[in-house]
Amino acid sequence: MGPGESAPRVVLACGEVRTCLLPALQALDSRAAAQLLGVRADESVLLSERPNLYGRSPDTLTGVDCPVPSSNGAGVRVVGTVVARASLTEGRVLQSSAYFRVTAAGPDHRRPWGHYLVRPGVVEPFGKLPHEAVAQGLLSGGRHGELDVGLIAGGLLTRLLRHPLLDQRPPLRSRPTRLRWVALPADRDDGPSIERFTLAEDELRTLRLRVPEGTPSGEIAGLCDDLALHDWLLTTVVRILDGIRLGAGAPPARPRRGPEEGRPAVVTALRPAVDHLLHLWMPRARVATELAQLWDVLEDRPGFTRQWQALVQRIRDQLTLHAIPPPHRETEPAP
Repeated sequence: MGPGESAPRVVLACGEVRTCLLPALQALDSRAAAQLLGVRADESVLLSERPNLYGRSPDTLTGVDCPVPSSNGAGVRVVGTVVARASLTEGRVLQSSAYFRVTAAGPDHRRPWGHYLVRPGVVEPFGKLPHEAVAQGLLSGGRHGELDVGLIAGGLLTRLLRHPLLDQRPPLRSRPTRLRWVALPADRDDGPSIERFTLAEDELRTLRLRVPEGTPSGEIAGLCDDLALHDWLLTTVVRILDGIRLGAGAPPARPRRGPEEGRPAVVTALRPAVDHLLHLWMPRARVATELAQLWDVLEDRPGFTRQWQALVQRIRDQLTLHAIPPPHRETEPAP
């Protein structure tokens, strides 16, 4: 950028979050979390104990030079860097996130890499960017060879899941989820808003936002990380409840050995949720103040916390029910 040249306007931000259960029997403490998330030797891991135990890795940059997806098939080429980072909540839920922002226009030639490296998380198009078409294309997913921010997030997650600290013995069964998001500029004097939140197939969620111009992309990514975490919690607990027979039920067909011997099957199935998941619900814990109001929309419809509280109450009711000993029948001694 030459002297007197203004910074190009950012018209689109995009990212993807991958969320999964850490494959370890025991939750990691803060020291182990720092080891897991230490993806760069020159920067330390961010650790926090309030309001819950949380660790976040330093940012890493991936250079990209490829077409960007678009709904109209424009095939606009972009060059720049994508930011990726990982986080661990309460030593139990692992997330990786990758994101970037795109300027409204760029030069018709590629600049030296030094130009892009001093603008982390920014990609520039060749010419003008059809940002509405690109936003739709990014949410729908691109073709082979086009920019795929999910591959970058997934690559970081795969790297962390292979860490020798992890014994690959998760305490419960779960599936990873993906949240893909785009954020477009809001109208002048308008605040942030959620235009659409969709539960798609194959564990994919999509989110389309409007945010005031100048909102840092890291803060938008933080909001989406928080939403992805709580959506994963809801999804996982719903599946736990769907996978068991509620009510008094019959004893297991096969006798259990060890500490779970004699315990009702429902209690055995629900206990991991109580031990590892129920205390993680804390929306907006690390969302920027300017964006935290968007949680109000999600609380109104579809009603994330209402659904969570109903699930928690069902679990508690089942555990209480199975804590009551069954009535004993009096029988006459055999002659």
